[in-house]
Amino acid sequence: MIQVFTTGGTIDKHYYDANSEFEIADSLLPELLQEANISDPYQIAGLLRKDSLDITEQDRAAIVDAVAGTSAQRILITHGTDTMPETAQALAGISAKTVVLMGAMQPARMRRSDAVFNLGFAWAALKLLPPGIYIAMNGDVFEAGRVRKNLAAQRFERD
Repeated sequence: MIQVFTTGGTIDKHYYDANSEFEIADSLLPELLQEANISDPYQIAGLLRKDSLDITEQDRAAIVDAVAGTSAQRILITHGTDTMPETAQALAGISAKTVVLMGAMQPARMRRSDAVFNLGFAWAALKLLPPGIYIAMNGDVFEAGRVRKNLAAQRFERD
């Protein structure tokens, strides 16, 4: 069984007309997994509904506790991209599990989003990678502690 934890981030944002801002909505992940015809057994649990810039050290500790506490050996975490490397680094002490963090540069609800591609890529990476902590974004896999987000280019790079 694959454990999926959602934490919010751009992948789960939607445009709210009343105030012309994006806000975190219910995760589309169950629908995306169904549309992708994923047949692996999985369980989804929502941990947070936050923009990653609002994730605190206490939130990161809760994510670490959830990953350490699950019996699953393969864990997918949806996360906002701005502080994804920090959360991956916080998870670095977990060694016997394969953990992949993924997200999107554009909300999954938008017509042109990288969410679906990133989800499929991260799912495959999760099944193939050895134990460790990874970020899977836009067709590349990065090890925790060796990655940074290039804001200007809107992509992740090796650090």
